[in-house]
Amino acid sequence: MKTKRTTKKKPTTKRKPSKRYAAIPCEIVQRQFEFNTEGRYFDLQTVFDKINAQYFGNRLRRYTITWGQKRRKKPEAMIVFGSIQEEDRIIRIHPLLDREFVPRWYVEYVVFHEMLHAFVPDRYDSAGRRIVHHEGFLKRERSFRFYKRAIEWEQDNLGRFLR
Repeated sequence: MKTKRTTKKKPTTKRKPSKRYAAIPCEIVQRQFEFNTEGRYFDLQTVFDKINAQYFGNRLRRYTITWGQKRRKKPEAMIVFGSIQEEDRIIRIHPLLDREFVPRWYVEYVVFHEMLHAFVPDRYDSAGRRIVHHEGFLKRERSFRFYKRAIEWEQDNLGRFLR
């Protein structure tokens, strides 16, 4: 004899859709990146080649340097002028630096700083946390010809890049 089983239905609650997409796409998607070294005022490849020869003996090879994506809004509280993605050997420079009032030596300083990350190994503290701007890095950074001038210029002009 079969008995009818009754089950309580769970109340349905509407879930917000997740912002994440499936980890494995259904089809192969290859994202194309466009690397642009030429800006309106500065050519980043020229800057990279100069800094590589002058400070690194042309030892940094197979790196791509590019301007980052232009944003609709200016940054509000802080700005990152450059970044390096070591896995892909890509250095990105903020496009707000490609402006007439920005001195060439300041752009060179930002590129030098990012290249230095590729050249100076990271250190780790006793807890295993990675330290990228350790004393060895900072000492090497101060070897940039216009280091003091660049730091002062950045402090004096930071407001021009923020809202």
